[in-house]
Amino acid sequence: MRQLTCYQIHNVAPRIIPARSERAWMDETGQRFAYRCLPLTIANAMGWEVLCPAGVKAEWNGGNDLSDIKVEIDTPAWDQGRFAISHFGHGVLTFQLGYLFRTEPGIGIWARGVPNLAKDGIAPLEGIIETDWMPFTFTMNWRFTRPGMAEFAKDELFCFVTLVGYRQLEKVEPEVVMLKDAPEIQEQFRALQDSRNNFNEGLKRQDSATVKEGWQKWYFRGEQPLGDASPHHTSKIKLAAPKYSDAPGKPE
Repeated sequence: MRQLTCYQIHNVAPRIIPARSERAWMDETGQRFAYRCLPLTIANAMGWEVLCPAGVKAEWNGGNDLSDIKVEIDTPAWDQGRFAISHFGHGVLTFQLGYLFRTEPGIGIWARGVPNLAKDGIAPLEGIIETDWMPFTFTMNWRFTRPGMAEFAKDELFCFVTLVGYRQLEKVEPEVVMLKDAPEIQEQFRALQDSRNNFNEGLKRQDSATVKEGWQKWYFRGEQPLGDASPHHTSKIKLAAPKYSDAPGKPE
């Protein structure tokens, strides 16, 4: 079995694409410095994006009834409860994905909102789904944080899909150890700490070599202050786009 199979239920369905590492707010930071945080950019790309096939406007009046959310969809083919609806009440907006997902044994799907990109007035409700056995679908839900309007543009991400070995975590036994009892790790830690302090002092003094370097790249390069680079380091991730086999048509 493929690691992730997306069974398209209808002739048309939302598009699924590999997640993108770029964020508009990161582009707008000075000298795009936000991209220097490698854990941030890797998290941005660690999954697949499910995109809105139509524009959605939803307004919540603060009540708990289903009728307290009004939903408008700008494309008739996706209206009448086919895509975005008020299904649970209590300020929750529900999206239909249009797929039945299947994963390998022990692997589930973590359905989320877009990583590292806040949306004003509404927040994603995350879920871990046992897609290695269940023969039915799940929905993606967002909850209003206050009464008001929320909009999702066509081709905007409304669900972020990441695979997770959800059964493996139960086998993990966290252990707390004093750093001083791990001398090799402590030595690396102190070397990095000293290097960082010296670098920051150089920036304060406007040392020309330090200013030219701009920022330290230990983690970005997967390097240790004392020793070689890690053979397991990842500086960029690129996931595969879905392949279409017997589905009657590609998603809109």
